[in-house]
Amino acid sequence: MAPAQSSSGAGATAVDVAWDELRGLLGAEHVRAAGPGDAVAGVPPRMVAEPGDEKELAAALRWANDAGLAVSPRGGGTKLGWGNPPARLDLVISTARLDSIVEHAWADLTAIVQAGATIAKVQQALGQHGQRIATDPLWPEHATVGGILSTNDSGALRLRFGALRDLIIGVTLALPDGTLAHSGGKVVKNVAGYDLPKLATGALSTLGVITQAAFRLHPVPPGGGRTLAFRAASFSDANRLILAMQDSSLAHTGLQARFAHDAQATVDIRFEGTAAGIEAQCATARKLAAIAVETEEPMDVWQARQALWTSPESAALAKFSVLPARISAACETVRRFADQGGIQWKIVVQGTGLGWMRLESPRADRLHAALSALRAEFERDAGSLFVAHRPAGMATMDAWGSPGDAFPLMLGLKNQLDPRGTLNPGRFVGGI
Repeated sequence: MAPAQSSSGAGATAVDVAWDELRGLLGAEHVRAAGPGDAVAGVPPRMVAEPGDEKELAAALRWANDAGLAVSPRGGGTKLGWGNPPARLDLVISTARLDSIVEHAWADLTAIVQAGATIAKVQQALGQHGQRIATDPLWPEHATVGGILSTNDSGALRLRFGALRDLIIGVTLALPDGTLAHSGGKVVKNVAGYDLPKLATGALSTLGVITQAAFRLHPVPPGGGRTLAFRAASFSDANRLILAMQDSSLAHTGLQARFAHDAQATVDIRFEGTAAGIEAQCATARKLAAIAVETEEPMDVWQARQALWTSPESAALAKFSVLPARISAACETVRRFADQGGIQWKIVVQGTGLGWMRLESPRADRLHAALSALRAEFERDAGSLFVAHRPAGMATMDAWGSPGDAFPLMLGLKNQLDPRGTLNPGRFVGGI
């Protein structure tokens, strides 16, 4: 329900007055009625607000919390469908105007950036000093710093440089009561205080709204990079090759396997550094890959994960985790359930055991059945399966699966930081 245009005339309601209070905080031009494109996981909000700085954002959040309204933060909007639909939603708070690089201490290899800055913009600015945030999320031209942190989205570089929790060293969070909480710092060895950076990463903005973050940086490799691709005769051969690469002394910055219903298993490995160093690493990798056949692959092979999202109308997409030694077993399980349902499938999985699958079928009921069966199998084998996208017509299913033993602690943190359930209610693990 959208509020009336103005509360100044006769017949103004309490709802009108409340929204006018928000306009007074942010400026009328930065608060608007929501449109069809503002829905979060299919749930439409009433209004959209765009604060100009973190103090305005905190004030807007406190206003919503005091009014008993539900809030969903938004960055570039690339992952609004991830997670469960919100149990209720009144206001979307956009970080679009918080898009600055606050500080780049290039001599210290650190940077502080606002949450609304896109990854591409940040990397371009850092690249002028030969540095980068060593992460490669989906859709970097649109994905924002706050968005990738909230969803913990990272790609192949994670194997070499760690997850986002390893790269973030400080964060500012706007809490529902309007507090701007700071934790960590801009130096790499700051260990004092409550570790909000790691708590906020991957929490889907259910604890607070990230307004800015500090990162440790890494140099851009001077000699660029090189990728080798090897086709394996079977899933198990591909898995053996991945484990051999991981157990070696190679310093690769990417290791992934690609599987599909209509193609051979392929393992890709990437090296970065000097030309001489890359050549030496490639020679060692070729020796380790004696059980496979080297093949030429397109230059965009490291975009394979993103390519799974092409034309998702009749497809389901899910993120999964398995032990690295169980990659081939997981792929065999996907093939078995997909074949039973006449489903086409593709998988891209990193050497760490984190992967993405695409299941495609005009029968939404078969996709639902396959995902349910796969989740049960993966969880039984110490893995997990997160459903990131469901096609239209597919029955509702929980996005996350079993919350595990950590759920009581997660719920306790939620109740402590957001006791009124203002932020993204119902969207996270276990209905948090």
